[in-house]
Amino acid sequence: MKKNLLLHLLLMSLMLCCSAEWWPLWAQAPTYDQRTLTVSGTVRSRKNKEKLENVIVTVKGTSIGTVTNADGYFSLKIPRDLAYPELEFSHLGYVNTRISTTAPDNSPTLTSVIWMTPAVHQLNEVVVYGGDARRIVEEALKKIPDNYPHTESMTNAFYRETIQKRHRYIGVSEAMMEVYKTPYNFRRYIGRDKVHLTKARRLVSQKQNDTLAVKVMGGPNLAVQMDIAKNEDALLEPNTLGYYDFRLEPSVLLDDRLQYVVSFRPRVRVEYALMEGVLYIDRERLSFTRTEFSLDLSDREKAVRDILRKKPAGLRFRPLEVSFLVAYRQQGGKTRLHYVSHVMRFKSAWKRRLVAATYTARSEMVAVEHEEHVERIPDRRQAFRPQQIFYDVVSEYWNAEYWKDYNIIEPTESLEEAVRKLRKR
Repeated sequence: MKKNLLLHLLLMSLMLCCSAEWWPLWAQAPTYDQRTLTVSGTVRSRKNKEKLENVIVTVKGTSIGTVTNADGYFSLKIPRDLAYPELEFSHLGYVNTRISTTAPDNSPTLTSVIWMTPAVHQLNEVVVYGGDARRIVEEALKKIPDNYPHTESMTNAFYRETIQKRHRYIGVSEAMMEVYKTPYNFRRYIGRDKVHLTKARRLVSQKQNDTLAVKVMGGPNLAVQMDIAKNEDALLEPNTLGYYDFRLEPSVLLDDRLQYVVSFRPRVRVEYALMEGVLYIDRERLSFTRTEFSLDLSDREKAVRDILRKKPAGLRFRPLEVSFLVAYRQQGGKTRLHYVSHVMRFKSAWKRRLVAATYTARSEMVAVEHEEHVERIPDRRQAFRPQQIFYDVVSEYWNAEYWKDYNIIEPTESLEEAVRKLRKR
């Protein structure tokens, strides 16, 4: 992995800003479109009744989908002209669950609780590659051109970025965007891939003691930069695999398919911070289906050099967590990027103050619909650039039907309450 990777993906700017320059924006409750059926519900585990986060929810046979929020809740708008639509739920370690979406005539919504059953523990079979975890990763890299789209693709996606000071939200930004990707091939090149914002809004705190503005550079480009199958700089650069120890863990079920589970951690010391985490690789297809990884913070000075863009003089900064989750789903015989999330948690305080405040910057992207045929390519001049800051390019007011029939990641109850408080100020 190259040093400039983190300088593209994790650059954070801490600066003093006048919050009066920011306009509070938010939508009221959406109105229902008679052309769509809104299906919503909460996904729970049959084993312990816990709510399940990051469950992939899709309309079977289509590219329409979303994910559950931290409360296990989802809401999905389905065109009424689809014949007998069926929802499918997939989650790591659970058997896929399907439900019918037939609703009474003229009913705008259908709400239910969805129960998912944990997969029966699978014994590890003899591994084809002799238990060599690194070789499994290398073989999966070789099969990327076969497993992922070999033509241009366009995906409509929802993006959300939130900033918290301790447990209180001080900023929320959202967008709908088009993600254009060139074919996946051996080169694993993202230079021509681009993101175009089609609709965006923001809401930020107006309190005087929230003058420390946390700005994440290039946030919406998560959909391009963190696609580990397409971008070798994101994690799996062949020339730096030797920097890591790979270990084969017990297999798990994901999307009703057995997965190799390969954990990795740094084995050498280099001039920049490395990663540690887990890869999930489809046993049959050898495609990367999910990865969870985080920045190694054992050398905090090195980590700070890699992730901090700039800060005011006299401000102390200490990273606590820099983590990623990247998930794919199979559709039409190909594996496509579906969900990416990024969390950066840190402590910050002025040198004259003894108590440091904890900040958490979160961003997530979910593919809500995929276009099979690319009829137009977003103009590069309109594309969101990696060096841009999302807060700085959003200037649109809220309205009562802001999202209309868009599919989004529903906000959690805590985020909804935060929005209410922020709007009152």
